[in-house]
Amino acid sequence: MTMQGVQAARAAFSFPVRVYYEDTDAAGVVYYANYLKFMERARTEWLEALGYPLAAFERAHGVAFVVRRAGIEFLLPARLNDRLDVTVEALARGASRIELEQKVLRETTELAIARITLACLDTSRWRPTRMPAPLAATLDAGAGTTLRAQRPSRGAPEFPESKEQETL
Repeated sequence: MTMQGVQAARAAFSFPVRVYYEDTDAAGVVYYANYLKFMERARTEWLEALGYPLAAFERAHGVAFVVRRAGIEFLLPARLNDRLDVTVEALARGASRIELEQKVLRETTELAIARITLACLDTSRWRPTRMPAPLAATLDAGAGTTLRAQRPSRGAPEFPESKEQETL
């Protein structure tokens, strides 16, 4: 485990994204599925910042990380040419999973918030397996009070109720 990896795990990670024409729909706003693409890129870069280039790490350990659950609340639209930041913060870790919170921000304004659960799979059997020890140790060492080991929740992701939902 590198000191750089521990420092990266301690803080919420941020990845810059610029909205291109290809990211938008006919209304001129980012198509909802593209937020998932932005978040995927941020998670890949987050692992790289922790010291674990994803493709090499998965090959070396015979594992793959897959999205087990994704819950997203869309708050405000992103538009063509917006400069966004996509954050990754580890919330909890189990033996074979990581629970993350990801946000898409325009400056300090939250546009989307997601709760993502990744499962670690053995690529020879495509069954859940323990997370490789080096990554687990980095997450545990860098987490402080943010990351805690816990059993997976079975319910839907919880998000704070928005004012718009109260009026519906």
